[in-house]
Amino acid sequence: MIITIDTHSGMPIFRQIYDQISRQILTGQLQPGEQLPPIREFSAELKINPMTLSKTYSILESEGYLERRRGIGLFVKKMETSESSSVKTDLADEILKTAAVNISQLGINEDTALKIFSRHYKKYKSKMEE
Repeated sequence: MIITIDTHSGMPIFRQIYDQISRQILTGQLQPGEQLPPIREFSAELKINPMTLSKTYSILESEGYLERRRGIGLFVKKMETSESSSVKTDLADEILKTAAVNISQLGINEDTALKIFSRHYKKYKSKMEE
């Protein structure tokens, strides 16, 4: 599992890790039943406080992404198709909300913004289908 942390982003480290792990689960990069690295080892690898990673894992578990197997560790939980779809929609909503705020602040009108989005969407959608 590859996680990158940007200490200059202004976003809390636990949130950066949460976003990346949840995306990897939703996109299938992390498969149901796959074990996540232990907190001590992974926090040392990421060079972060173990409590930060523990907090992230706890949130992911409470939101249904992970399941704890007592004495063994945390594993990616199998999500129902409808649940996965709902989470993906919520994630897309957050991403596009941020983009809309930034585009509005730049003074770009809606038609231009939609054209830009459409161009990028088509470009990356075709790459995903290859």
